[in-house]
Amino acid sequence: MRYFIQLSYNGTPYHGWQRQPNAVTVQQTIEEALSTLLRMPTTIMGAGRTDTGVHARMMYAHVNIENEDGVDIAFAKADLTKLTYKLNSFLPPSIAITQIIPVTPEAHARFDATHRSYIYRISPTKNPFTQERAFYYKIPLDIQRMQEASNILLRYSDFECFSRSNTDVNTYLCDIKEASWSQVDDEYHFKITADRFLRNMVRAVVGTLIEIGQGKKSVSWMHEVIKGKNRSLAGASAPAHGLYLTDIGYPKHIFIN
Repeated sequence: MRYFIQLSYNGTPYHGWQRQPNAVTVQQTIEEALSTLLRMPTTIMGAGRTDTGVHARMMYAHVNIENEDGVDIAFAKADLTKLTYKLNSFLPPSIAITQIIPVTPEAHARFDATHRSYIYRISPTKNPFTQERAFYYKIPLDIQRMQEASNILLRYSDFECFSRSNTDVNTYLCDIKEASWSQVDDEYHFKITADRFLRNMVRAVVGTLIEIGQGKKSVSWMHEVIKGKNRSLAGASAPAHGLYLTDIGYPKHIFIN
């Protein structure tokens, strides 16, 4: 039977989400814990791939749980609560399982997602308690100019300019639904929501906005960058440790009960 695993993680100790041959990743860590708990080799499919050092306040993965004969195992709600508790006990403090949810057999954590949201945190003041949680940027930023440039993103759909070079994708089209800046305590937070994101896209967007915010480039430069469809025209990628995957949406009909 197929289940969705809802989780969160601190990305600092990991080389991203996706399993790699010679590095510790979030996917590998969860798969090893599940395999030990269920006493059989178990693989999971994540809703996306976060880069090295990127965090997730909300992430989903799906898993098929069967017995040795390949027969689906259907857990009652109370048993899923126990399974969640046990899985957390097998995992390091940097990964937390929120819940395990039964879904329809064809439900897919990646392809069924209707939207994803990220937040990027910038700290204008040095803070020893957030040095691995927010990007410390001491040069003053004009958040109003950055918001004006962010609004321009909503007018386009092709974001090849913000995609990592040599990425194997069929399309660079993304439907950005929100791109907004806000001040939260002593930090600046950039929230962006879209139906999908290209690899390295959010960090490239933030890096471009920072150049506008510090006055190096005009607000209208954002048009030139997007129309140019060339990664070299955009700003440098902002550091990974300030980025958080915060929300993933799914249609209700894929969830059972």
